[in-house]
Amino acid sequence: MSLKVNKPGLFTTVQDCGRYGWRKYGVGTAGAMDVFALRVANILVGNREDAAGLEITLMGPEFLVTEETLLAVTGSPLPVTVEGEEVPLWRPIFVPAGAVVRLGKVWQGCRAYLAVAGGIEVPVVMGSRSTYLRAGLGGLEGRQLRAGDVLPVGKPTPFSQCLLERLRGRRRRVSVPSWGAGREITRWCQPRAEVRVIPGSHFDWLSSSSREQFFHSSFFVTSLADRMGYRLQGPKLELARRKEILSEGVAPGTIQVTPAGEPLVLMADAQTTGGYPKIAQVAAVDLSVLAHRKPGDEVRFVSVEVEEAQHFYLAREKDLMILRRALLLRGEEGKVVQS
Repeated sequence: MSLKVNKPGLFTTVQDCGRYGWRKYGVGTAGAMDVFALRVANILVGNREDAAGLEITLMGPEFLVTEETLLAVTGSPLPVTVEGEEVPLWRPIFVPAGAVVRLGKVWQGCRAYLAVAGGIEVPVVMGSRSTYLRAGLGGLEGRQLRAGDVLPVGKPTPFSQCLLERLRGRRRRVSVPSWGAGREITRWCQPRAEVRVIPGSHFDWLSSSSREQFFHSSFFVTSLADRMGYRLQGPKLELARRKEILSEGVAPGTIQVTPAGEPLVLMADAQTTGGYPKIAQVAAVDLSVLAHRKPGDEVRFVSVEVEEAQHFYLAREKDLMILRRALLLRGEEGKVVQS
């Protein structure tokens, strides 16, 4: 089973949930910018949540499916067609052998995720299949997709196979169930300007006016925004105390302030250390929100305590647990409708 790439889209890479345990050696985590959306897509097709899928940025790819399979697309909304027939997001989709799947332009947000039953089975590098572009490792030869690429797909899980068999054999070639991820799930990926953050170890280095501006002003994503980080434009943040610091550990979600007074939000491909003051850390659940911000989009920061950030994280994990259990029940019932 494989996916043959006819058109690669604007910027499509193979990603899973990330490469952990190597940051102490200077190797970034990589992984999906919106790990949550990828996990949901994997759940919908019966994969392990950390299976590799495709991360699609702004404009989607077109590919040929060599054997019948299940697909799911989550994240930012975009048109998806199978053999010219439009199919919904946030649901498993039965795709027949030889079908052409096209993903169009993202019309709100920035990134979408595609999972296929069995997962994209590129080689595992340092415990992950994620593409780490800065180092040229993982994924498909450490790079974004190109026309003509062939992506191998692994063996479906028993549940994937069971769901596929229930969806197969309809009068129409493409089948979609009447159910999918509900509003409780999709709300975690809804585009919004507000991003919850925890003040960082150097937050009090900002002047009193800049501390006020950080939480009461709008910032905008500049063109200097990629998987490594987003540079934001807005009120200039000034330091009340200027002090040289040694490089310290940083992580996805760390917000630094540059010498020009601009917030710099580190993202999935972030470096492992940095020497700019660390003024805040994005709550884990809102990394998904930032993943769908693109150049020109507004960002507003909201202060939360560590306990609040943990509460939101646990609430999101509870919703995922409910989705997993509900999918098992739906798979047993076999309630499907034709698309």
